[in-house]
Amino acid sequence: MHDLKRKPFVYLVSDSIGETAEFVVKAVASQFNSGHVDIKRIPFVNDTETIIDVVEEAALAKGMIAYTLVLPELRAVLREESERRGLITVDVMGPMMDAFAKLLQIDPRLEPGLVRRLDEEYFRRVAAIEFAVKYDDGKDPRGLLLADVVLIGVSRTSKTPLSMYLAHKRLKVANLPLVPEVDAPEELFWVPPNKVIGLTINPRQLNEIRQERLKALGLHAEANYASMERILEELDYSEKIMRRVGCPIFDVSNKAVEEVANKILEVIREDPRNG
Repeated sequence: MHDLKRKPFVYLVSDSIGETAEFVVKAVASQFNSGHVDIKRIPFVNDTETIIDVVEEAALAKGMIAYTLVLPELRAVLREESERRGLITVDVMGPMMDAFAKLLQIDPRLEPGLVRRLDEEYFRRVAAIEFAVKYDDGKDPRGLLLADVVLIGVSRTSKTPLSMYLAHKRLKVANLPLVPEVDAPEELFWVPPNKVIGLTINPRQLNEIRQERLKALGLHAEANYASMERILEELDYSEKIMRRVGCPIFDVSNKAVEEVANKILEVIREDPRNG
């Protein structure tokens, strides 16, 4: 029977951070009385020398080893060294990887740290979406200086849908409506021109889109918002602002959001100033 006065030592050996192994160990330990164990995490292991050292330490402490190593050669060394010293070991990821290999009939990529990179991408995407919502429709001009991309254009030029699409590509996007009666914030002219994208549209198509928008809101389609005179005035004003900024301009007429977004991505990624 195990000496209940002494906490057992569990060594977590990982080629990444070791969070997966720690989560599993704590979940299992919680099923045994208080679940208290002394956990020692050894992250970013990529050589056999470190594994041999950890096995020796674990043997002296009469503990066990849980490991998440994707490289077969490192897993083999740990198993052999542990068996030689009579240590208890648990391969946390190996059996699942073997099962997936059988199920999918392909070999695993065997790249340490993939889970962490996937997590980082997920959180970057969430942060970008939150950014797009916070700085949508010119709510806070300070966001223009924090953005990876700033979209400017008159109302109904797909600024918000484009912002959300690009946010899913992990870009922080702010968008700003251009209205003749409202001066563009000075922050817009502080943003590097290569980070600003101007959006324009065919006047007749914009007229139709705005009329449909008014109908959907239960308003008269003849309102000034949808009049051709008003539309031409707004487009002329927005073009002047875009020329002053010196940014590239995209015509969104008859184009899907995905098509425009991909063109914006090409421009942003091709510009060496965007790193």
